[in-house]
Amino acid sequence: MILRYLVSGGTSAFVNLSAFSLLLYVFNLHYIVSSMVAFVVGFLVSLILQKFWTFRDHSTDNIHIQSFYYLLNSLFGLGINTLILFICVHFLNLLPLAGQIIAGGLTAFCTFFISKHFIFNKEKGESISQ
Repeated sequence: MILRYLVSGGTSAFVNLSAFSLLLYVFNLHYIVSSMVAFVVGFLVSLILQKFWTFRDHSTDNIHIQSFYYLLNSLFGLGINTLILFICVHFLNLLPLAGQIIAGGLTAFCTFFISKHFIFNKEKGESISQ
């Protein structure tokens, strides 16, 4: 599961960073706005990969409820990500892309445990969607 998590997370991170870079450097959007839009794109990729591949939860019963809780977890992650990005750029004087990489890594660490133990918990038969 850890290898699948790393591949899924890496793919989602790549999509997120690509969208972030495109919005920031090509379309010249503010780095916070770029981060938030990139979050939405990365969220969709993440939800699909994490649910169906990483945690092998193929049930579509109550998928809307499970997706809602995954969204809450992701929004929690967005808050953490945005705070860390702000600290990296404004207090540590890092480039926005470097700050986004650091923020993404720390955020993934936090949200993985919530996803594993509460949202997609098939080991105990206690998935939120049940």
